Amino acid sequence: MEKLNIFIVEDESIVAKDIQNSLVKLGYNVVGIANNGNDAIEKIIELMPDLVLMDIMIKGDLTGIDVSEKIKEKISVPVIFLTAYADEGTLSKAKITEPYGYILKPFKEIDLHSTIEMAVYKHQKDTALLKERDFLYSLVENKDDNNKDILFVKANSRLVKVLLKDIYFVEALKDYVIINTQSARYTVHSTMKDIDRKLGNIDFARIHRSFIARLDKIQSIDSQNVILENDKKVIPVGGSYREELMQKLNML
Repeated sequence: MEKLNIFIVEDESIVAKDIQNSLVKLGYNVVGIANNGNDAIEKIIELMPDLVLMDIMIKGDLTGIDVSEKIKEKISVPVIFLTAYADEGTLSKAKITEPYGYILKPFKEIDLHSTIEMAVYKHQKDTALLKERDFLYSLVENKDDNNKDILFVKANSRLVKVLLKDIYFVEALKDYVIINTQSARYTVHSTMKDIDRKLGNIDFARIHRSFIARLDKIQSIDSQNVILENDKKVIPVGGSYREELMQKLNML
């Protein structure tokens, strides 16, 4: 396993050296040290470390909190604050930057080690979730024409491809919607309005405040219901949606 690259921001040279020695002893690689905010920002963006140990109170115009905010605007790197100050005001300011840890001086090496490992692990998980979210959004928002006929839904911690032509109907259930195909059901945390927009208004119709149906899956319609083919599913037709449904049907 490769050593984690860690950058230290600390304006007391003796303290910085002690932290460096502790990190090396714990098996980490120290890629750089800065004693002021401006140098820290420049070097961290250049070196792209795996983690930053940031003293909150450093010399110069920028505090460690300021530095963390500016770094966050440029790159994604977990920051752990080091400080001898545990007052509520300092904690409140630090929390705004969403740090991945907070260590009070003086600290033990075991605390340093455990906080670093947890921070890096959580950052990796957060990064993976963001990539998955962006990937999913890029698909369901139809940013790529090749994906306009598919949805990707999350099922059992995996993204599953669902062809729009296989969807029979969508049903609302409180804060969730259930996407029904002939062979599977997928529960998604979303709204009917959002799903309706993503499915499009050509092949699907909102027929009730709680139901969306695929037009080519409709077998028959009576005065109050839509009957879908194959499983003969009966879905109610809401009065305010009936006219729009009839306009979408190819009737003689």
